[in-house]
Amino acid sequence: MATQYSISGTTAKGIAASVERAVTDGGLGPGDALPPVRRLADDLGVSPGTVATAYKELRQRGVVVTRGRGGTVVAAAPAVASRRPPKVPEGLRDLAGGHPDPAFLPDLLPPAQLSPGSRSHRSAPRLPELEEAVRAWIGGHGVPVEHVTFAHGALDCVARLLSTELRPGDTVAMEDPGYHHLLDLVQALGLRSVAVPVDDEGMRPEALAAAVRAGARAVVYSPRAQNPYGGCFSEGRRDALVEVLRETPEVLVIENDHASDIAGAELNSLAAGGLSRWAHVRTVTKFLGTDLRWAAAACDPTTLARHDGRLLLTSGWISHLLQRTVLGLMSDGDTMGLVDRARTAYGERRRALVAALGSHGIAAHGMSGMNVWVPVVDESGVVNGLRSRGWWVAAGFRFRIASGPGVRISTAGLEPGDAVRLASDFAEVLGESEATYGG
Repeated sequence: MATQYSISGTTAKGIAASVERAVTDGGLGPGDALPPVRRLADDLGVSPGTVATAYKELRQRGVVVTRGRGGTVVAAAPAVASRRPPKVPEGLRDLAGGHPDPAFLPDLLPPAQLSPGSRSHRSAPRLPELEEAVRAWIGGHGVPVEHVTFAHGALDCVARLLSTELRPGDTVAMEDPGYHHLLDLVQALGLRSVAVPVDDEGMRPEALAAAVRAGARAVVYSPRAQNPYGGCFSEGRRDALVEVLRETPEVLVIENDHASDIAGAELNSLAAGGLSRWAHVRTVTKFLGTDLRWAAAACDPTTLARHDGRLLLTSGWISHLLQRTVLGLMSDGDTMGLVDRARTAYGERRRALVAALGSHGIAAHGMSGMNVWVPVVDESGVVNGLRSRGWWVAAGFRFRIASGPGVRISTAGLEPGDAVRLASDFAEVLGESEATYGG
């Protein structure tokens, strides 16, 4: 507990550094409360303003959050300590990781010709052939592709876009439930998340409108294969969301089409709706290989300039060896045939689990992608009950802001026959839970 750790320092920076060390070392954990400002000021012999400044700095860097009357507590995923998923216990079937089936991933081989010598690619950071391939890949769905750029994966791209546009304390509209790494990233950047509930068609327009009215300066979402809920935009939902965002042209719209080719649903992109500030981001990790830390983005010219300006000052460019590898895979007919088979198999496996659960009267959501979301009353009870039967699924708390409890089941490697057995076990676990809680 926080009371067991002694915070030290006589300046705001010293106090903030002391708290940060405690979080890094594990002396303070997620949710632990920091002392009230006046009490800590008295303990340290400093002014309340000094402590308040230290707490403000920690908030801006995503180490702590303030909960009104609940005081200041260590963030659920503090920026100084990464929150890794729990290790899969030995002997359990892993349905928690969200990983693709290795059987549908191509062999990764380095390009035949490696870059000679040591030279800078800052003046020409992108392979022209890969740029053209990206324009054909993304532009086929109606997204404008005059301006494209690359990044070290989707999260890297989103982080750069948000950090160049927003400042600590600004608000980002986020899907709820949503992808836990994105939720953690927003918090780590010192930004605040405002929950936008989702359903089978993605973000709800009225909730997004409320978030924008409340001052959200950016919105991050997935148009299909929404993680963890599995929603995908219909044409009607896309049009309704575009209508909301056209009223606030200053809001940055970030579309994370992370599953793209294996999503199992058509893309209805907001980026094709004539918005002022936008970026459509895609990666290949789900269908070409998890080690290919590469993403492409199409965006408006202002967003492109700000993203590339920051990239130029950091890594400078994305490895040309990596670009050449991605280009080779995207141009290979056998590889893309494997991707087609993966898309079909993932769709069959996802639908099989939803149907199997439904046969037991268990509602589940998974219109697209590689995950199924199952609302439950008691997350830990379901996770532990399935664990005792040989299954390892993800508790929903990591994905939620304000939405109700649930569990996420990754279906990429779950054959239809196994889905029937899992659904039967799930029903038994829910029966035990109802007996415990009285229905």
